[in-house]
Amino acid sequence: MKRTVVCISHATGAGGSEVGRLVAGRLGYWYVDEDILAHAAAKGGIDPAMLADEERRKSWLARMRDELTRGATGEAWAVLAPMPPAPGQSGATSEELRALIRDAIEETAAQGKVVIVAHAASHAIGRSEEALRVLVTASPQTRAARLRDLDRLDEAEAGRAVKEADKARADYLRRFHDVDDEQPTHYDLVVNTDQLTVEQAAALIWAVASA
Repeated sequence: MKRTVVCISHATGAGGSEVGRLVAGRLGYWYVDEDILAHAAAKGGIDPAMLADEERRKSWLARMRDELTRGATGEAWAVLAPMPPAPGQSGATSEELRALIRDAIEETAAQGKVVIVAHAASHAIGRSEEALRVLVTASPQTRAARLRDLDRLDEAEAGRAVKEADKARADYLRRFHDVDDEQPTHYDLVVNTDQLTVEQAAALIWAVASA
C-alpha cells in the first residue's frame, strides 16, 4: 500500500531536511518543513481569541493550507490575512501556538500526498496505515562534523551545537508529546546516515513509501 503521508523526524546534522526534499521530489508530493508551519503561525498574527474558537482556527488553517498547496514557500504567512492580537494582549501563548501547529500538521496530513519534516510530526499523527513514520539519525560525531562544515564552526562549537539541539529536541518531545525516552520503535523506519548518503536514504524511504 503506497503511503500518502511521509513524516520525517530527524536529529540535527543528520540530513533529514535534505532527505525529505528528495523523497518529496521522487514521490511527487508536497514538502512541508518546520519553517513553513512555525513562521506561518507566528507571522500570521494569531490572537488567543481566534485560537480558542474552533471554527475560526479551522478557517485560518484551511487558508494556510490552501496557500501552501498553491506553491507558496517559506513566505506563506505574507499571503494570509493577519489576525492581530486582542486588545491589551501580546498574542498567543506558547501552548496555544503548539496547539495550532499540531492542528496544522494533522490537517496537512489529512490532505495526503505530503512529506512533513516538522515539529515531531510522527508523534502528532501517530500510527496509521496511510503514514510512514521515519527517523533520520546519525552519530553525534558525524552530525557535528557536518555542522562544522556547513556552519563553519570549530570542533568544540559543533559538538556543543549538537548537544544543545539534542537536549532541545528531547525537551520538545517530552513537553509536547509526553515522550520521555525516544525509541526506534516509535517509528516505522530508522535511517542511519552514518552508513547511507542522503541520496541512498531518500531512495530507501521512497521504496518503502511506494511499496
